[in-house]
Amino acid sequence: MLVIVAPGQGAQTPGFLTPWLEEPTFRSRFEWLSTVAGIDLVAHGTTSDAETIRATEVAQPLLVATGLVAALELFPHPTDAFSRIGAVAGHSVGEITAAAAVRAISAEQAMVLVRERGNAMAAASAVTPTGMTAVLGGDRDEVLAKIAEHGLTPANDNGPGQVVAAGTMEQLAAFAADAPAKARLIPLSVAGAFHTEHMAPAVSHVASLARSVSTHDPRTRIVSNRDGNVVHDGNDVLSRIVSQIANPVRWDLCMETFRDLGVTGILEMPPAGTLTGIAKRALKGVETFALKTPDQLDAAREFCERHGESTQIQTTPAWRLVVAPSKGTFTLAPEVREATEFAAGTVIGDVASSRNRAAVTAVHDGELVEWLVEDGDLVSPGQPLLRVHPKGVA
Repeated sequence: MLVIVAPGQGAQTPGFLTPWLEEPTFRSRFEWLSTVAGIDLVAHGTTSDAETIRATEVAQPLLVATGLVAALELFPHPTDAFSRIGAVAGHSVGEITAAAAVRAISAEQAMVLVRERGNAMAAASAVTPTGMTAVLGGDRDEVLAKIAEHGLTPANDNGPGQVVAAGTMEQLAAFAADAPAKARLIPLSVAGAFHTEHMAPAVSHVASLARSVSTHDPRTRIVSNRDGNVVHDGNDVLSRIVSQIANPVRWDLCMETFRDLGVTGILEMPPAGTLTGIAKRALKGVETFALKTPDQLDAAREFCERHGESTQIQTTPAWRLVVAPSKGTFTLAPEVREATEFAAGTVIGDVASSRNRAAVTAVHDGELVEWLVEDGDLVSPGQPLLRVHPKGVA
């Protein structure tokens, strides 16, 4: 099982794009996305200094454009990817990269969204002095309790021993003076408290723009930062991208889902290293590949061939799938046991695991084509549960 992941803000380093832009096709595609975003991303990826590319409004579009164009280098014929990739996920802004890579939204829509997301988050950060501090080590329960005690938010939960606390500078200073036992605190060089309530103004701005974005149901599982669930409805993918701006990144739950899927290989898109580093510590036995430079592409393709397998999700114009959001036991809702058609929004059941209980909802109006599982079956993340023929589709 192959999982492709896209990094978030902070992965960029000065000049990291220089070797990539020497390839003419990469350069022309990258220049196109740079034009769409209205930002000179070529300069930012080659000659801009660390302080310049640290800026939220620069870093975010730079990362998304890099990931999208590198994906086309890795899979020159995009449809080939569907037979190899088991799931995709992105950390923070990397979710936009992941969504566009599997065509839930277009690359051009992604670049407009990420430009506005970066600008809006930068503006929200300027309202109140806020920041983020990485907390490494310590007892997890004690770390989370101390974060809550000081009014902070665990904005990034990256797995055992890796939590990022975020809030006002005063709250962070008090937290530093009363640190959890056996934990090391590292203040992060970021503009503000991302993925917290302080980003609420950015959510409203991006949400208003997202109303004009057309979506498609992806053919590859997307694992969500919100709760680690697999998301198959394109509208839900977009909604989660928007709300995630002011909500914590649960990368720990994403990795739990990777494990539930039976992942054997994780490939991180450039600028790579952060997420594969986390996976090496949290997912023992899983092979990783950090794609950093174009001279690694042949080795990366071989890695994909070795770990790749086709996804269970396939789409046709004639019907739509309802899939399991997570691993667990599927329970059919009593009121739909005899149903032959569903209205959009109908809850058809839930999937229960030791972690949570997630409702399963029919996204489209339509007639039942066939059930693919039975009540009480154990299901995996993204497993198709039933087919629905949408009303009005020939």
